Amino acid sequence: MNRAAAKHLIERYFRQLTEGCGNGDCTNEFCASCCDFQPLDNNSAAAKALELFKINAKLCNPSKKESDAPHSSANENTHLDSKMSDTDVFPQKEDFSDVHYLTENSVYRILSFCEEKGDYSALVRIIGRVFSSAEVLMKSFRKDEPNTAENHDSCKPPDADKHEKQSEQTSEKMGASSAAALPDEGVNETFDPCEVTVDICAVRRVYDRLLTIDQAEAAFVNALIYLTPNMELDLEYLDVYETNPDYLNIFIIVLENSNLHSPEYLEVALPQFCKAMSKLPVTALARLSKLWSTYGLPHIRRMMETFQQLITFTVVSNEYDSENLVNDDETVVAATQCLKVAFYASIQAGDVDVEHNEEDEEDPESDELTLHELLGEERLYMKGPRVDPLERELGLRPIDSIKPLIPFEDFVNESLNEVVEMDKDFTFFKVNAETKFSFQSCPFILNVITKSQGLYYDNRIRMYSERRLTALYSMVQGQQPNPYLKLKVRRDHIIDDALVRLEMISMENPSDLKKQLFVEFEGEQGVDEGGVSKEFFQLVLEEIFNPDIGMFTYDDNTKLFWFNSSSLENEAQYTLVGLVLGLAIYNNCILDVHFPMVVYRKLMGKKGAFLDLSDSHPALYQSLKQLLEYTGNVEKDMMLTFQISHTDLFGNPVLYDLKEQGDQMPVTKENRQEFVDLYTEYILNKSVERQFKAFKKGFLIVTNESPLKYLFRPEEVELLICGSRKLDFEALEKTTEYDGGYSKDSQIIKDFWETIHSFGEEQKRLFLQFTTGTDRAPVGGLGKLKMIIAKNGSDTDRLPTSHTCFNALLLPEYSSKEKLKERLLKAITYAKGFGML
Repeated sequence: MNRAAAKHLIERYFRQLTEGCGNGDCTNEFCASCCDFQPLDNNSAAAKALELFKINAKLCNPSKKESDAPHSSANENTHLDSKMSDTDVFPQKEDFSDVHYLTENSVYRILSFCEEKGDYSALVRIIGRVFSSAEVLMKSFRKDEPNTAENHDSCKPPDADKHEKQSEQTSEKMGASSAAALPDEGVNETFDPCEVTVDICAVRRVYDRLLTIDQAEAAFVNALIYLTPNMELDLEYLDVYETNPDYLNIFIIVLENSNLHSPEYLEVALPQFCKAMSKLPVTALARLSKLWSTYGLPHIRRMMETFQQLITFTVVSNEYDSENLVNDDETVVAATQCLKVAFYASIQAGDVDVEHNEEDEEDPESDELTLHELLGEERLYMKGPRVDPLERELGLRPIDSIKPLIPFEDFVNESLNEVVEMDKDFTFFKVNAETKFSFQSCPFILNVITKSQGLYYDNRIRMYSERRLTALYSMVQGQQPNPYLKLKVRRDHIIDDALVRLEMISMENPSDLKKQLFVEFEGEQGVDEGGVSKEFFQLVLEEIFNPDIGMFTYDDNTKLFWFNSSSLENEAQYTLVGLVLGLAIYNNCILDVHFPMVVYRKLMGKKGAFLDLSDSHPALYQSLKQLLEYTGNVEKDMMLTFQISHTDLFGNPVLYDLKEQGDQMPVTKENRQEFVDLYTEYILNKSVERQFKAFKKGFLIVTNESPLKYLFRPEEVELLICGSRKLDFEALEKTTEYDGGYSKDSQIIKDFWETIHSFGEEQKRLFLQFTTGTDRAPVGGLGKLKMIIAKNGSDTDRLPTSHTCFNALLLPEYSSKEKLKERLLKAITYAKGFGML
């Protein structure tokens, strides 16, 4: 509602309170003509008029023209009546056929008319007519709405609105009394960065009034059902948004309906609306996402929950299998695409860092055809992660989010994850992206377990492909095929052997790293079914992270490792660590590595920033934070300069100038932010640039063609590499299988689980390390481990043994629970090495 209309309504309330409507039988308690009304003086009446305006109280329909009312000359604003009379406010026709679009003012007039008549049929007809027509709805609730005294089809010049808005803002800033007398609804109307023409605040107030009326609710549902098929056709075949960007107003208005998630809409109206919305071009979706990002948490969450409820409702109401895929359900697909708009709105509305991006090294393009291209498989094995079109349009990535307004976990739909066939979805994602929808194109809705399945399929297909190509090359060249990545290493020279072999492969034929890994320890028997590889990774990491080598520094407080900036080791050693991490993901192995989250953020393309210090260097973070918050004299009290010091590998102090001649440049209140930024940049990026660059190079050698970067966030990459730190042995007990005569009801098995549950955290980790080769739970928790406990003879003094390849524990049938516990503790405490049998 514009200010002139608001002012006029307040004056009408004032006259109603002071002069009445002229109806001797009036029952309106806020009218002077009512027999129960207590007379008010002018000041009290003015205050009451403003109060009645705010709550949209009932206005009487005067029995005579206000221009003929007694004492009208006493009203100093009577001249406004010549501009807006009752016939302007109330449509002249009772069927309201002259209402060609809606404004907040016209809705309230129609509502007042219906309430007086006690019949809402006119309101229902108006809602049905306006909300079922895209053209009419697009013109409704405009910010630049002309006064109702003007022709409904006319529009004020754009400049007039612009100047009016500027004058209003000026009045508000100056604190003019006339501006203060009106509700400050207009304050929130200027926040839209997309410059949409719909008056969102007015739409919300209208919905608040109308949605309390049952007849109006039904009218909204029916109108939306009629409206959406036409919108879908307009967008798909007529490119209507390109010719008129105000078409977006329809979606803005409809989505302000806070009842969209109710059952009345879920069956037909909302599914059809989502299908139409999914047809919007990317530029329109980006505008909508930017607009929503300004709404605040309650509104964005309502949008998110509306689409999530539709997805869940549709999934649980249908049955899906390998033939009837959820990917073919148009409602689920459309709602997921709409949910993406809310997802990016949540990111934009939260804390975002679009800077601090690592420069990606691009591989030089080769003019030679690869064998994959010759075989017509280049799409399946294309290099580099894809970029989401909406992400590109917004210039914003999930990795840029420091803290979203709504947690990422809230966008995951567990009901959907239970029915997605990831083998089919992977094919759509890699091959048929133009014709088939893949939920991996909206990875925010998938949990880590589901996404890791997609990554597993990608890795296995690449392994199969490399095996096939090797066989093809060997046939052509007459050589013995070598379909696997075989590493033969000595235990006492594991780093040297692994480094030489992997470096040779990465230089001569990097594609061999995409083959399935097989490890053999020299002088030991054992076929690598996964367990030997696990132990190889563990031994390499134990050696590399040994503090005596000095490649990484260890923080006793955080229990985390960081790159040693003064390490004497060459880049090849760090490349090996990166290779090991990449190979672990590629071969589905969990590693016991302890890096701060900033390492995974840097691997995904972000530089370290100030907030990352809270995890990697907490003491330094607190010091710098106190510096930024200090209210005293920074220069005199802190005595800091732009020269910092740290210790090298041998404990000697090393000085570093953050700026040229930094030792002569004091830190002041004015430049302390620059000091903190430069300090952070040095600690997390510059000082370890050589080491991290080599580390990342090794990681990317294995993962550069993987969808890893597209599908996973940094915290999820850590989960893939390290597994979960939460150990739920109750879940492990439920999924464990038994062999050799044991069952879950065997007494020895009952004693075993009672013993395990009585262990402390460290003993549980030792047991897990002994049985599976790692002390971490896989993605999805210990319930995904599928451990086997097999009988290994009757009572004996022998220790329990394990096959880490198969997550199998060979347990003799000990005669007592005490003996079981004693033998088991000894086994897990002193066990190390493959082939304990």
